[in-house]
Amino acid sequence: MTTDSMTDVKKLPRTLRYVLALLAFSVFINYIDRGNLSIAAPMLKDELGMSASQLGLLLSSFFWTYSLFLILSGWLVDRVSVSWVLAIGFFLWSAATTATGFLHGFTALLVVRLVLGMGESVAYPAYSKILAKYFPASQRASANSMIASGLACGPAFGMLLGGVLMSRFGWRSFFVVVGAISLVWLLPWFRWMPRGLGIAAEMQPGAEPTTLEILKQRAAWGTFLGLFCSAYSLYFLIAWLPFYLVRERHFSMDAMAKIGAAVFLTQALSSTVCGRIGDRWIAVGGTRTRVHMTFMIVGLLGTGGCLLASALVGPTLSVALLLLVGASVGSTSASTWPVSQTLAGPRASGRWTGLQCAFGNTSGALASAVTGFILDRTGDFFWAFAVAAAVCIVGVLSWLLLVCPVEPVIWTRRTSVSLGNVGAELMVGPTMGGSNAG
Repeated sequence: MTTDSMTDVKKLPRTLRYVLALLAFSVFINYIDRGNLSIAAPMLKDELGMSASQLGLLLSSFFWTYSLFLILSGWLVDRVSVSWVLAIGFFLWSAATTATGFLHGFTALLVVRLVLGMGESVAYPAYSKILAKYFPASQRASANSMIASGLACGPAFGMLLGGVLMSRFGWRSFFVVVGAISLVWLLPWFRWMPRGLGIAAEMQPGAEPTTLEILKQRAAWGTFLGLFCSAYSLYFLIAWLPFYLVRERHFSMDAMAKIGAAVFLTQALSSTVCGRIGDRWIAVGGTRTRVHMTFMIVGLLGTGGCLLASALVGPTLSVALLLLVGASVGSTSASTWPVSQTLAGPRASGRWTGLQCAFGNTSGALASAVTGFILDRTGDFFWAFAVAAAVCIVGVLSWLLLVCPVEPVIWTRRTSVSLGNVGAELMVGPTMGGSNAG
């Protein structure tokens, strides 16, 4: 057995296992909170008398502040305690969720969704920083897949329980209860949150890349566009799948809840399995480029193809294809962040992830709003599904042409060298795996 494979099978320390469980549970709560408005959309639309375009704008508003504040959040987690940044953001988004249940006007709902976006912007930069700083590289795909599973289970739980409860008790009580209970997460986090320097052996001495240096990397823009394309389909499903199943496929609220939950649970299972396969594949000799690009390409092609096909068939077969969409999205989720963490390294992972999320998550606003406008003009979902499929093809090209190979960037650093009585400063440029990044 190779050294890498021995490291791979070694169990994480108990404290890190607790940390990983809390991170996975926090993203579970995160995606319940950002997706619960879409579950309430049919009732909300009727109660407030909104058009599809207005509903699309309300669903997209979260992403306006979410994308904008991600840049600040990425900077913060690289500069101050990442554990405290995550705790403050978590409190803010949970409080915003609770407040939503007490509001009655469109404008008030819009404002609280903007606050929700501000709070949740800390999540993924913090996750990426913690995993890059405290978790060994040989186990990051599995660790990331656990977080991806939490991501998928959030909408699944929200749709299953939220759909059932909202159909019986209305949508307001669900927001209040979920937001209030979520705050309990902070208690174990304050006890187990990671502290200290992390994995010092993987840190690049003296390397402190600036935001501008990150933006100069071709691979960075590849991950930005790649996330945009893969996230488009995910947010399309989170924002519009409940409405699609109820209004176009004519399922009941209970049936919608079960189908939606099944789609996202399939995504959770797929991401967990793909993450473990990825770590094992790398341990037995597979390159990170081959392993992660395989999952990204197969996942994006499967997502686009099954989405488009599901719009063309009957209700029963459509559900089966939507389950395959969930599995395909899970495949991409397991590899997206290991790629970024490998490229950026522990020192730059927070800022890189913040920039990547800021760019990539604009797809959430776009998917929400564009779908609403398409529905207003065409009256059905076909062209909305077609747009999502086309975006997946663009994603394949971005990962292949801009990101490859998946090798750590060697960041610029300054070293003072004495040449007799003359001081000279040598500049080591940012490179990819020892060569120019292009």
